Amino acid sequence: MDTRQFAQRIRLRALELCYRKRTSHIGGAFSVADVLAVLYNDVLNIAPETVDCPSRDRLFYSKGHACTALYAALDLRGFFPDVDLLQEFTANGSYFTSHINHKLRGIELSTGSLGHALGVACGSALAGKRRREAYSVYTVVSDGELDEGSNWEAILFAAHHRLDNLTMVVDFNKIQSFGSVAEVMALEPLAEKLRAFNWHVSEIDGHSIPEIDAAMRGPGRLGDGKPHCVIADTIKGKGVSFMENQLSWHYQSPGEDDYAAARAELEAG
Repeated sequence: MDTRQFAQRIRLRALELCYRKRTSHIGGAFSVADVLAVLYNDVLNIAPETVDCPSRDRLFYSKGHACTALYAALDLRGFFPDVDLLQEFTANGSYFTSHINHKLRGIELSTGSLGHALGVACGSALAGKRRREAYSVYTVVSDGELDEGSNWEAILFAAHHRLDNLTMVVDFNKIQSFGSVAEVMALEPLAEKLRAFNWHVSEIDGHSIPEIDAAMRGPGRLGDGKPHCVIADTIKGKGVSFMENQLSWHYQSPGEDDYAAARAELEAG
């Protein structure tokens, strides 16, 4: 499947889920869709038939509130072959909860309580190093989540233990739950901070498939002991003009008119 097309299909599936089940966080799902498309179409050494293989790559998805994007990506790649995702999502008793759930195939960690996945990813990367396993570990975090001190402890830990098998992707969409990241808790100069913590840093357009792909295969493969951070400059609500850069779509569910207009834009794009 073409990766750009895959990203648009992720957005369309996420839109359908949010509209039909009246759930939120569609803005963050749209901002991370291109990153997930590259990971699951081009980069990760994982497939439905190898989901439990010890040598598989690991993705720890810290943006658990933007669950619809990850559920959509996994569903489109065949991880849930016997499941009607639209029917199961948020249904009473279903594991397809409104924040991602590790009870589901292909999901390593239940997240949504922010600030934890990077630390777990560090532990997995360290275990891989000590066992001399060849798998790579990826984690996707939100920019607002970097307000959490636990992430900075993990960033120190990763550099100290020379976890060059670890890649952290920051979905830098610049909007968090109560306002812009710059207003709530400024992160800049983020790249310089991470470099000072002894990380490799790549700053990219988070909606450019070639840039994302190149970054995922970049400095983290040098074997020089430095973990790798990819700061993906993204747009909250990417792909739907009236959702882009709007705080309200952190929480708002699409109504009937919103759904029709958003679907038309995504299908045209």
